[in-house]
Amino acid sequence: MRSAPRSFVLLLALGACATPKPAEPAPPEPAPPPSPIVVEAPPRERDDCIVVCGERVPIGVPVVLWTDPTGYDAYSTALRFPAEAPQEPPTGLRYQPGRKVKQPDGTTRLSTLSGRDDCREELGTVVDQFVIHYDVCGTSRQCFKVLHDRRELSVHFLLDVDGTLYQTLDLSDTAWHARQANSRSVGIEIANIGAYPPGNGTLDEWYATDELGPYVRFPAWMKTTGIRTPAFVARPARPERVLGAIHGRDYEMHDLTPEQYATLVKLAAGLCRTFPALAPDCPRDAEGRVRADALSDGEFAQFRGILGHFHITKDKQDPGPAFDWERFLSLVRAELAQPESATP
Repeated sequence: MRSAPRSFVLLLALGACATPKPAEPAPPEPAPPPSPIVVEAPPRERDDCIVVCGERVPIGVPVVLWTDPTGYDAYSTALRFPAEAPQEPPTGLRYQPGRKVKQPDGTTRLSTLSGRDDCREELGTVVDQFVIHYDVCGTSRQCFKVLHDRRELSVHFLLDVDGTLYQTLDLSDTAWHARQANSRSVGIEIANIGAYPPGNGTLDEWYATDELGPYVRFPAWMKTTGIRTPAFVARPARPERVLGAIHGRDYEMHDLTPEQYATLVKLAAGLCRTFPALAPDCPRDAEGRVRADALSDGEFAQFRGILGHFHITKDKQDPGPAFDWERFLSLVRAELAQPESATP
């Protein structure tokens, strides 16, 4: 929550004349900064729900909400980890309340949808993209610290290495994560140290190998990982490093964990059910292959579906060459083919 505005003390000089001048009116106090909107999640009856327009929507995997004591709250303007804060931390909002809604005349206006009876219906006409990022932080705890406590940014979901899913904002509000996609998208940051040019050395620092294959080796400076599963060992879904080109340049990375893919499939299917215009597919070239470059402005305006950060911005590589688009999307479609009542 934002702290109360500072008090302004007016120092009034005492007149030296025997007959004092009439007192001049004190200058008006500056208006206090706006307080952040406090958004409460509805009462929890089950733990496998995301929150959309204040309503719980089941997706079949546990979700840690921003209102949970161990959750990550993007509505708060307070530091989540004050003991680890920079010297000049941000103090403002990290998100935009509401969404930009298209008007009949083709223009858009910012609309605060939460609390309205038609929130779900109108939000369904706005949100048509799901943007996938890797966080280059390694854990969701570290990611939220960087986004919230240092960079004054936000994202709707965080996905940790053990498959734990965190929701930080109601989907009726706009997270700041992907520039021009913000107003029409849901965003997720997946815990993974990222992709690098061959020979960079970062992957050698973050991964070790034992008899079972590679696993994440967290650096010594990371005193607390925040991973909820006790003694969890994060292993890539595929043992080999994956080399691939993005924007015409080669990068290599280790894949996500199987636990991350399992949760991401459930979330993506839940979002496709919630938002009718969100298609379970990604940008493809004329031959039907997953594109590894950024969309043009016209292509971006027309695209409705699931995309990577690199599809939006030429200077980004996430979710990287190891992200298994075809397998992921086939599992999302299989999930959508199941009756909703069959989702646990």
